[in-house]
Amino acid sequence: MKLSVVMPVYNEQATLREIVRRVSEVPVEKEILIVDDCSTDGSREILRDLDGKGGVRVFLQPVNQGKGAAVSVGFRYATGDVVVVQDADLEYDPMELLKLLAPITQGHADVVYGSRFLGGGARRVLYFWHTIGNRLLTLTSNMFTNLNLTDMETCYKMFRREVVQSMRIESRRFGIEPEITAKIARRGYRVFEVPISYYGRTYEEGKKIGFKDAVSALWTIVRHSLREAEDPTNVGHVTLTRMAKLEPYNRWLAGRFHHAVGQRVLEVGAGFGNMTKHLVPRELVVASDLDPVALEHLQGVFRDNASVRVASYRFPLGPAELEEVRGMRFDTIVCLNVLEHIEQDTATLADLSGALVPGGRLILIVPALARLYGTLDEHLRHFRRYEKAELEQKIRDAGFVLEECRFLNRPGIFGWYVNGRILRRRVLPRGQLAAFKLLMPILEREEKNPPSVGMSLLAIARKPS
Repeated sequence: MKLSVVMPVYNEQATLREIVRRVSEVPVEKEILIVDDCSTDGSREILRDLDGKGGVRVFLQPVNQGKGAAVSVGFRYATGDVVVVQDADLEYDPMELLKLLAPITQGHADVVYGSRFLGGGARRVLYFWHTIGNRLLTLTSNMFTNLNLTDMETCYKMFRREVVQSMRIESRRFGIEPEITAKIARRGYRVFEVPISYYGRTYEEGKKIGFKDAVSALWTIVRHSLREAEDPTNVGHVTLTRMAKLEPYNRWLAGRFHHAVGQRVLEVGAGFGNMTKHLVPRELVVASDLDPVALEHLQGVFRDNASVRVASYRFPLGPAELEEVRGMRFDTIVCLNVLEHIEQDTATLADLSGALVPGGRLILIVPALARLYGTLDEHLRHFRRYEKAELEQKIRDAGFVLEECRFLNRPGIFGWYVNGRILRRRVLPRGQLAAFKLLMPILEREEKNPPSVGMSLLAIARKPS
């Protein structure tokens, strides 16, 4: 595996050449991405000399922004299979990167922390209160994340590249450590720790972290624990997270089309896997999404399920992707609350037909009733809501034989109209979604008496043999 070593730098003139030399000597294919955070001590002159030599790439921040900002730049430009953070001082021994790499290369871990407190190497004796503060922060982080780390604040954090490149880092300074920890815990990654040595510095020797950073880290832990989604500004993620808690509704919804699902299933727009879990066990389920955060969630949830694969297919498919999809011989495509996000919906329906084996079925759920379109739809980036006759015609135009098309969820109409058209909200409130569970008995009556109108449309169509 190729290793990307991300090295944030701020005023490290005394150690810079030596740490680069030591990292270069680690016997593994690598690149070294050095991000200078507007140093004023001559570090930049050294970096200009190192740039382009021995796999070193240098990025110069225009203003001082903090360690978190520098690390974010390195993550963005990393091209290796695995990414690790390496401070530019000499507190950590780069030869021990091989210890961190082992659980990932062996397929056991997605993330590996190098712990200074597991007792596996030499450790310089320094500040008592720093140790107490570190253990307190780690304990607090563990309480909120339900991880059992021994050293949350360690610099040595190693990841599969997809982990960090799908993650938006917000902390500018040393809050990056608890922020990353909170986010990897939320996604359910396999996290390992390995013991490492630690050659700490005194403040006279250049140590920078202090009491204010500890307070900031504590606040970061609390702030991220209170969030529903990794990025609270992403309405789609917030909605998926809230819908995941409505398991009775998700189970009821899956029951409306369960009879039509075959053994080889492609789910288009799987999101965080809220519905994917109701499609297994089967011979093959391919959960596809375009969102890198969703893909990482899916990888985490279904990593131990041999019948589930995670993929990323953009419709309409290119020739190579279409050939790959046809090779898997899908007898069912499940596309739930996705088509409304696609501008060229008719072309996409035709593409879905091309991805199915003859006789295969398309299961489609879309938002219904154009007059309900409001701010909720806008912020979810819906191009449209469908009328029943319109959807039926588009399905037939794509070459399908329509077997069923009916409304679902009549009780939801009122809440969507009030929130999206009158109150003009960005996202459905948590309290209303929780209260929605009380309406399940009304929804269950729809099984025997399908409503003449509803918030969604369910269509089941067959590709001609």
